[in-house]
Amino acid sequence: MEAPLINFEDTRVAFISKSTRDLKRALWLFRMIKNPYLVKMGTGLIQVAIKLGLPVNWIIKPTLYRHFVGGTTLQECLPVVQSLNQHGVKAILDYSVEGVQDEASIQQTLQETLNSIRNAAQNPGIPFAVFKPSAFALSTLFEQSEAGKAPVGALEDEYYRFKSRINVLCNEAHALNVRLMIDAEDSWYQHLVDDTVDEMMARYNKEKAIVFNTLQMYRHDRLEFLKRSLEKARVEGYYYGVKFVRGAYMEKERKRALEKGYESPIHVNKAATDEAFDQALTVSLDHIDRVVIFCGSHNENSNRYFATSIVERGLEVNDNRCWFSQLYGMSDNLSFNLAAAGFNVAKYVPYGPVKSVVPYLSRRAEENTSVAGQTSRELNLIKKELKRRKNQ
Repeated sequence: MEAPLINFEDTRVAFISKSTRDLKRALWLFRMIKNPYLVKMGTGLIQVAIKLGLPVNWIIKPTLYRHFVGGTTLQECLPVVQSLNQHGVKAILDYSVEGVQDEASIQQTLQETLNSIRNAAQNPGIPFAVFKPSAFALSTLFEQSEAGKAPVGALEDEYYRFKSRINVLCNEAHALNVRLMIDAEDSWYQHLVDDTVDEMMARYNKEKAIVFNTLQMYRHDRLEFLKRSLEKARVEGYYYGVKFVRGAYMEKERKRALEKGYESPIHVNKAATDEAFDQALTVSLDHIDRVVIFCGSHNENSNRYFATSIVERGLEVNDNRCWFSQLYGMSDNLSFNLAAAGFNVAKYVPYGPVKSVVPYLSRRAEENTSVAGQTSRELNLIKKELKRRKNQ
């Protein structure tokens, strides 16, 4: 079967949901983000202002927040969900509040995540729910954990509470038939997440993939972990849900490994990460009878590779076991052109109070500055579309 031609340069399709005013605002924003000095100084000043209790909404909400975040609440995100859905792109609403430090905040985040699962169950435009596992335990559990070692004493008690909360969420997702993705964390305590997710999969994925683990493929151990996990799922009789990302904490991971004198868990270069990512897609497709694959990537080559592989294996382009995803506010040329070709695409749409999502927004700004060519790519596509519209 021949793969459909996907033109990731087609800006008419890429920005079909954006007005010319939206594009001009995005052009200005990405020009600002392109300057690493401005990004570093700006994010630093915003964080200081928040600590001092100074108002920051007036500068964040109409700029970074408006571009990268869906709204402050689930209800406020509805127009974004509807707009995306009109063009064949689904949405995943991610409660992106970070820095939980106390039991009250944990319970609040737990309730909001339950609300997001229930909201997804009622809206066909939201095919997945998602959460960050470190939001459901006191930071001491993760700060004091050691790679590969089970928690003991007070940490063991907190680990039990952590697993209990994750079970509440997975149980709700299973009851409402909502696919639930659990994000990845730092490598030194990811084993606590992996073990918990495995337990949830064995419990809730008997009939279909409800619970998903996230594998950061810049880690050199994740491909073998994937192979072991797939074999375990097959032997124990449950389905495996997996989201692939390249990874989010590279500098932090390498710095910690150097300081503590252990081997860096990160691949030596980007080429090795790219190869591992694409191999993981291949391995998963080899087990497609037991797997649901979620390709979370802004890499054009990996998206094209996955799309081509789906078709070459004789699968339908909209096979519900194969999904593509990019972050809201980025890589619309991938999302909308894949959707136009009939593939399953879902945008990750963060939401939450303005001050609470500042850490997320800071990472997006820094990521666009540091990832080679990302901001230039966004700028060039926006300029191309503005020129096309002007010449119409």
